[in-house]
Amino acid sequence: MIFREAQVADITQIQVLRNAVKENTLSDPALVPDKDVEDYLCNRGRGWVCEGDDQIVGFAIVSIADTNVWALFIYPGYEKKGIGQRLHNLMMDWYFSKTEATVWLSTAAGTRAEKFYRKAGWTETGTHGKGEIKFEMTVEAWHRVLLKRNF
Repeated sequence: MIFREAQVADITQIQVLRNAVKENTLSDPALVPDKDVEDYLCNRGRGWVCEGDDQIVGFAIVSIADTNVWALFIYPGYEKKGIGQRLHNLMMDWYFSKTEATVWLSTAAGTRAEKFYRKAGWTETGTHGKGEIKFEMTVEAWHRVLLKRNF
């Protein structure tokens, strides 16, 4: 597996992956056009991908402009291989190297994503949107995660 910063040339494969997931699916793929993905990769924040078997099998995007994790998705069949955790850590390390602002995300209740974020040290702070769980991560909480990770 190769982990690297996402490029504009990756957007087509990122979109294929995003629309292949089984949880947190988009009701309408047109809601996230390529230009929005490019904006998040180039202007609002950064993204990372994991390549395996000649395709992108995972990606993560965080926005400093919105203090928000915009996306973290793994292609079906590649879950539970540590890809999500590695992408998450790359994303969070970069985010907190650029700002100390608390970052947030939301995800549907009862999903693997909910369990993943709880295990990764995120704190539930309420709801967002259409009843999704809102999580936050402070720089102090991230430093505690790093201490645990390094022991």
